[in-house]
Amino acid sequence: MNNNQTSFWAGVRAELPILIGVIPFGLIYGVLALNAGISSVPAQLMSSIIFAGSAQFITAQLVRDTVPGIVIVLTIAIVNLRHMLYSASVAPYVRALPMRWKILLSYLLTDEAYAVTILNYEREDPKESSHWFFLGAGLMLWTAWQISTAAGILLGATLPESWPLDFALPITFIALIIPTLRDRPAIAASLSAGVVALLVYDMPYKLGLIAAGLSGIIVGTLLESKK
Repeated sequence: MNNNQTSFWAGVRAELPILIGVIPFGLIYGVLALNAGISSVPAQLMSSIIFAGSAQFITAQLVRDTVPGIVIVLTIAIVNLRHMLYSASVAPYVRALPMRWKILLSYLLTDEAYAVTILNYEREDPKESSHWFFLGAGLMLWTAWQISTAAGILLGATLPESWPLDFALPITFIALIIPTLRDRPAIAASLSAGVVALLVYDMPYKLGLIAAGLSGIIVGTLLESKK
């Protein structure tokens, strides 16, 4: 295999362990979307076009709870602010790529793909084929997400309630975030967001998510500015 193929399959292999948490999350989303009144085609298209698990999950929950549209949009916007940080983080490594590559990789820039990709960039000197690693990780995740979403939609409410699928998302994110907590601002931002999320968990319309996200961003930014 040439360097591009080697990097691509390395990205695929790096993503495989994370799918243990991603696949149950996709199943949950498929089931939740149907229970929220979203029909199967739009539910699957959300996975194929939007491809943002947390945004899809939150949207389905808020639609089910008949939350006002403006609150849904605001909540998703706050939750997805983290992608601006992901973009800024990988920008130095993809700056020289053609625009078609930047568009494709920006679509594949999810939490799980970012986690393995940024570690690969930081662990090894950037190569001409490094973006193929990013592509392999992103496509592996995209494929698994489409299959698991479709499975959740097909299975619907037939999954046993005893299956602890709701633990898949937090466990996956904990596994992803721990290797990236390397300095005081990152650790403080994570801790502050977690504490606030617990304190305001009972806020209506899931507004606790917005409060927790903003607290993490503010704390991290303030500490980063003092470095």
